[in-house]
Amino acid sequence: MKRVLVAAALFGAMTVSTLSVQAWAIELPPEISKRGSIKVALVPNYPPMEFRDPATNALSGFDIDLGDAIGRKLGLKIEWQETSFDQFMPSIATGRVDAILSGFSDYASRHETASFVDYLRSGPRFFVQQSRATEFNDMASLCGKKVGASRRTKFPAEIAAWSEKHCASSPIVFVGTDGSADARTQLKQGRIDAAVQGNETLPYIMDLEPGAYTPVGGAISSQFTGIALPVKEKALAQAMLEAVDALIADGIYKTLLAKWKLTDNAIEKATINAGQ
Repeated sequence: MKRVLVAAALFGAMTVSTLSVQAWAIELPPEISKRGSIKVALVPNYPPMEFRDPATNALSGFDIDLGDAIGRKLGLKIEWQETSFDQFMPSIATGRVDAILSGFSDYASRHETASFVDYLRSGPRFFVQQSRATEFNDMASLCGKKVGASRRTKFPAEIAAWSEKHCASSPIVFVGTDGSADARTQLKQGRIDAAVQGNETLPYIMDLEPGAYTPVGGAISSQFTGIALPVKEKALAQAMLEAVDALIADGIYKTLLAKWKLTDNAIEKATINAGQ
């Protein structure tokens, strides 16, 4: 296997003249080393993680920046390949792609098919229309109300668990939606009282529609977002993990988080299959 040297600056109270550099070797699968690139699947419809810039139609977002930065650490080109969400796991299982980097949640139920290098922490969060903010001073005020969220996620189960724990005899009435955009539409139409989506996407949406929404409380659960890789590719998973850790160490990760307003979603160290 090709060995790629990755340099990581050691941080601390050091001057430029005394800054030392630590290097380590990263193993890459022979096929990827020979090709000089990694085929990475994504669905660019999840801002700020990945989307197409309306002005240029170019791929943009945190995952795009992170993927390209990982590629530079490994000395490889990232070949972005658009697909559908339903094809994520089949594309990994059949080898059509080498990885998935697309705001993809690390769930234990997916570990049979894919290994995940976790690079971000996220969680579902309630929000309401700004015009009704005074009705919802805290999360308890959502008990007995209609709350919408994408039925294709784990949000329904997470909302139900939170409701069972906190709402006693006045549970939340869950309304399944066709994605987060549909939930926001129903919220504006008054068909639901509140909505839920990942706290990594809410700040971006609020910037797009100033004065439209107000968060209520914090995240109701926590999960990891990860780079999905074929289970058999242990070397590639380790290479990805070390590349992410190198980006954390040299500050690039922090810079990218700040750029996309994801600082609150930071992790301190990459992990493999930490999702539940």
